[in-house]
Amino acid sequence: MTASRTETDLTSDATGFLRERLSTLKQAGLTRKLRELKGEPGPKVCWDGRQVLLLCSNNYLGLAADERLKQASLQAVENYGCGATGSRLISGNLELYGNLERDLARFKGSEAALVFPSGYQANLGTVSALAGPGDAIFSDALNHASLIDGSRLSRAEVLIYDHCNAEDLERKLASRPAARRKLILTESVFSMDGDLAPLEDIVCLAKKYEALLMVDEAHATGVFGPTGAGRIEALGLQQQVDIQMGTFSKALGSLGGYIAGSKELILYLVNHARSFIFTTGLPPAVLAASAAALRVVEKEPQRRKALWRNVAQLRQGLLKLGFDPGPEQSQILPLRLGEERRTMAACRLLLREGVFVQGIRPPTVPRGTARLRICPMALHTDDDIQEALAGFHKLRSALFSPKRRAASASMASAAAPSQPVSTS
Repeated sequence: MTASRTETDLTSDATGFLRERLSTLKQAGLTRKLRELKGEPGPKVCWDGRQVLLLCSNNYLGLAADERLKQASLQAVENYGCGATGSRLISGNLELYGNLERDLARFKGSEAALVFPSGYQANLGTVSALAGPGDAIFSDALNHASLIDGSRLSRAEVLIYDHCNAEDLERKLASRPAARRKLILTESVFSMDGDLAPLEDIVCLAKKYEALLMVDEAHATGVFGPTGAGRIEALGLQQQVDIQMGTFSKALGSLGGYIAGSKELILYLVNHARSFIFTTGLPPAVLAASAAALRVVEKEPQRRKALWRNVAQLRQGLLKLGFDPGPEQSQILPLRLGEERRTMAACRLLLREGVFVQGIRPPTVPRGTARLRICPMALHTDDDIQEALAGFHKLRSALFSPKRRAASASMASAAAPSQPVSTS
């Protein structure tokens, strides 16, 4: 190092890789930016000074702005203040936690439950606590990043089985007879494709090969089952799934993740899940909102009926327009467009028409499978669905015109945003 080199030069050298990697992302059309939305997260939101239909939210039941959740939050702030002030093992274990976890265990049909600050932390901490060197984890090829990262942190051997393929899962289970412990990981409703795991087959394989089974119900909780407890409830498998994971941040409209299972499992996680031990507890307002959401979900099955009605209406409309929104399995309708730039141009065109449907690109989904991820809410009206379909009709004209090249160029030009548009 020479004396003439300035501090700015050294900083530039040290951070040069940031500029290079951002440039690579930009050239590939994969740069992501944040989009600022205003107002409550309901069927419509305000973006860039105007109202747009929100059709890419996980707020499936429309509870995020429900008056009962808001009142419960306000009352909790009055009674308990704004913060938990510490980790749950020190000073952050407010009585609201105990009430919520008892309600949650009853809701999920389990002995006990444990609330984490987020679904990501629930998966990360649980997987890395349950498996280690000498163990084998069997993970679906399209599992969420939190399950993947938890598996990596565990230092166990990780075997990826073909997506939703029980036969491939069995082959991989049979190939590791000497593993100290076996752990199967799957989502019940996959977040990007909206398809459903063959849970009944996987339960049978877990029993046959004496493996623990962990099922991520993040996108099923509140939406499936007689009381909204998820696909595990819908299939009557509560006593056959060892570890039920889920979140409050999607259909329940709040924040946090949870694990439901045996009392032994929960006590083990309290002592071994690092993402639980070494993080501050959730604010009282969030805990109260989550408890209120559970009560609403159980008492108002009509919300689920409204959601499924909107899903069916939107799906049928897309099919009539010539789009393929995927199999009729869940509330998530993936419209695959393949190429990343084409997908984001479609996103911008729809936004220009007043319909907000986010484009999803690698690395969130595999390369070549970029898509619009469409998710209606229970609170959308028939007029909202028709307005959305009118936007998709414009998109169809741009994508499927006989002069496709000219139309694609026109779409990209006409849809240019008036401010930076976020990407996924």
